[in-house]
Amino acid sequence: QVQLVESGGGLVQPGGSLRLSCAASGSSFSGYVMGWYRQAPGKQREWVASITNDSITNSADSVKGRFTISRDNAKNTVYLQMNSLQPEDTADYFCKLDVIRPSPQRRTYWGQGTQIIVSS
Repeated sequence: QVQLVESGGGLVQPGGSLRLSCAASGSSFSGYVMGWYRQAPGKQREWVASITNDSITNSADSVKGRFTISRDNAKNTVYLQMNSLQPEDTADYFCKLDVIRPSPQRRTYWGQGTQIIVSS
């Protein structure tokens, strides 16, 4: 059983920066993928970035060079550093955990979301 809690959202001016945090509590897993997704009003949820248990990272073309995903294992926390924010980045941002191992605990978890508004 896992709970994911996002934080760090808010209002920021274009060109500004924010760092989102996703704190995981509960069980620990040996194999997993954690990622960030976002959903703008009236649009489908889209993948932003992901990181594996062995620290392989990927990000969407729309955020490459601006967003960076990272993890602090000691704090059981995943971060999304967002730089050069633009109004198009305005959305609700969600943390996702895909448990792979141990396989009997294979499951997907979602955080509750945190809102990012980029506006002057």
